[in-house]
Amino acid sequence: MSTIVVAGEMNVDLILTGIDGAPAFGTERLARGASQVPGSSSMICAMGLARLGDTVRFIGRAGDDERGRYCVAALREAGIDTAAVIMDADQETGLTVALSGAHDRALVTYPGAIAALHASDVPDAALVGATHLHVSSYFLQTNLQGSIAALFGRARAAGLSVSLDPGFDPDGTWDAGLLEVLPLVDVFLPNALEACALAGTDDVEAALHRLASLGPAVVIKHGREGCLTLHDGAVLRVPTFRVDAIDTTGAGDNFNAGFLHAWLGGQPMATCLRWAAACGALSTRALGGTPAQAGREEVLALLGVYA
Repeated sequence: MSTIVVAGEMNVDLILTGIDGAPAFGTERLARGASQVPGSSSMICAMGLARLGDTVRFIGRAGDDERGRYCVAALREAGIDTAAVIMDADQETGLTVALSGAHDRALVTYPGAIAALHASDVPDAALVGATHLHVSSYFLQTNLQGSIAALFGRARAAGLSVSLDPGFDPDGTWDAGLLEVLPLVDVFLPNALEACALAGTDDVEAALHRLASLGPAVVIKHGREGCLTLHDGAVLRVPTFRVDAIDTTGAGDNFNAGFLHAWLGGQPMATCLRWAAACGALSTRALGGTPAQAGREEVLALLGVYA
């Protein structure tokens, strides 16, 4: 198993389910269910990796408040090293409210300390003995953007491979210097919307080629269409897996965990995509991104069914 450093945001997810349509200002809608779970792309991916058996070190900033302590406790309960987590009394821990309907979801996030992490918060000591560095939510971590190239450079100099999930850009500019850091990234993990926005095209395969030309292996999450990457110069696609889905919150982050677990284990690219798709699908069996995260045996069982 690999030792992976995850540097990223921390927040709590409050998930409201069974909502028939998005609410409008001046109106009220009722939810049929509610659940509070560990949130943030970085935390969900870190906990997914730990569930698969990898050793994980988490580095992030949280407020020294109830939500922050909840996040740290959840990470520790998952067996994740939180020694480098910074609890800042001058910050508040972020909160995301997820409105989940039958066919889609909407997120409203109070960033809190999400934007506060800086590359200098990741000490060289945290990289020692690790094999990989993963960063999620590039566009939300605004304080990290200007220093992320230096962080990736330090990681690569220490012998680590690097992966990046950009996440959604709430400003809609799809810039912030991200394309300039892709040559320092080994694996880039956008979804189809993010990939197309970054590449300036409506064609997902064109986006794949454009982003891959900048250096990294690009793996695109394409919802019901499965996932795709370039392999030996050709587009490689893997379909989704059928499960009894309840909530898709965090499915992409669990996809990342499954892919990285298999990729760092030296598996062929097609196998890595199947692990990713399986972990993403299995995570949808409960509310939130973490309660139904899959262990190795569950993934292998699902892969066996579809062999």
